[in-house]
Amino acid sequence: MTYAPPRGLRRHSAQAYSSVGLETKVLSATPERLITLLFEGALSAIAKARLHLQMGNIAERGMAISKAIDIVDSGLKLSVDTDAGGELAQNLVATYELVLHNLMLANLNADNEKLTLAETLLKEISSAWREACDPASEATPLQAHS
Repeated sequence: MTYAPPRGLRRHSAQAYSSVGLETKVLSATPERLITLLFEGALSAIAKARLHLQMGNIAERGMAISKAIDIVDSGLKLSVDTDAGGELAQNLVATYELVLHNLMLANLNADNEKLTLAETLLKEISSAWREACDPASEATPLQAHS
């Protein structure tokens, strides 16, 4: 006799597996790679927010945007050393502030344009970061097979 797995078990198992994979990446990452992972997390949250925006899922959109805001504010912006980085670091912090502002407006007004603007800014910074500081992340297995 066989039983069907309880509803949601597959989803929970996949999420648990994903969490273990992310935890392994984080624990074994260089500081440069950790920043790359933060960019990936923020961009992933923005992509989820866009889907929820299109589907009219207000609460889920809010949670996804909140996650992106938390990553940008508490992860990316906080990691900038404004003392050592001078004017460039201050400009980067200002750009992160602009990203945060656009994310908040995107959530408040269900504004896909503001969400896209925040995403574009993060993609540009992420691309520059990868090229300058984490070139190994450029050749991920998924990209190598494309």
